[in-house]
Amino acid sequence: MWEERAERARREIATLAAGGLGLAELYAAALAVVQREVPFEQGCWAGVDPESLVMTSVTNWRDWGVTEEYAARFAETEYAGQEPHRFAELSLRPRPIARISDAPYRDVTGSVRVNEILKPLGLEHELRAAFRVDQACWGVGSIFRESGPDFSDREVDFLAALTATLAAASRIAVRSEHAGRQATAGPVIVIAGLHGGLKAATAAAATWLAEVEDAEPGRFSMTLHSVVAHAHASGSGTARARMRDAGNNWVVLQASRLITGDDPEQMVVTVEPATTFDLATLLLAAYGVTAREREVCLEVLSGSSTADIARHLFISPHTVHDHLKSLFGKVGVGSRGELVARLVA
Repeated sequence: MWEERAERARREIATLAAGGLGLAELYAAALAVVQREVPFEQGCWAGVDPESLVMTSVTNWRDWGVTEEYAARFAETEYAGQEPHRFAELSLRPRPIARISDAPYRDVTGSVRVNEILKPLGLEHELRAAFRVDQACWGVGSIFRESGPDFSDREVDFLAALTATLAAASRIAVRSEHAGRQATAGPVIVIAGLHGGLKAATAAAATWLAEVEDAEPGRFSMTLHSVVAHAHASGSGTARARMRDAGNNWVVLQASRLITGDDPEQMVVTVEPATTFDLATLLLAAYGVTAREREVCLEVLSGSSTADIARHLFISPHTVHDHLKSLFGKVGVGSRGELVARLVA
């Protein structure tokens, strides 16, 4: 029965996550788990910032020679287009998974993703999913077949049964990647064009980009394309995402549309070390805390006493203690000091 195979796969993915794998390694291993039950020729899974859904880490089943033009076109369709089953849309569905063939025929035949990205690569069938748990999306991914039968209903059900486990595993990978080695010298500033292509960079940016490229070729390129496309689609003209750099440190990318200048479509993208708030909010989401627990924790990080927290949040000191007890249990610490150390070390 496929249900039994799905349960075995969930356990295997959970074991991988418990082993402390980083996100890229986790997805590579998880793709192999899926491939045993749902054959495919190509796959592409990505970790995302749960607040913006910008892709911050991309793992391919096999190298397919993706060019800058491909990355830019894909990012544009995903974040600024009207494509069928965009990941942002999937992440909000009760069942966050779909075949391209599930979309209306006219949407498929008019799809830029299908006609200009997948078909030129010889890919005919696509099954994509958002990895969501506790109402937060931590990753997205597609698997593809070149020809022959489409993905069956049972194969869709199999992958659907894994999405929450993949999301939970992604959260664990984010937590395991928390420790960094060397602070990022910032700010790093680059100028990106309409489609996210790099047009100029400061000296600090050139050094930083070279280090990231050496550590994981192509990684920053997709993130840059994604955050720029997201900013273009945003009414505010800005977008941000958190990612790790070559030293495994968390940094924040902030893309902002230029209002003046020769090219009004240019974007300024800054890369700066993540603040305590940036990192703490990401990690707290990864630990699955509630909105109120997050508020209490941020008060703790700012040095507020129990009485201050109660006054600021309009709750009783007893309720503050209850939230702290729950926080300690979820984060795996026993005191305020340990909580602060775990989140901002």
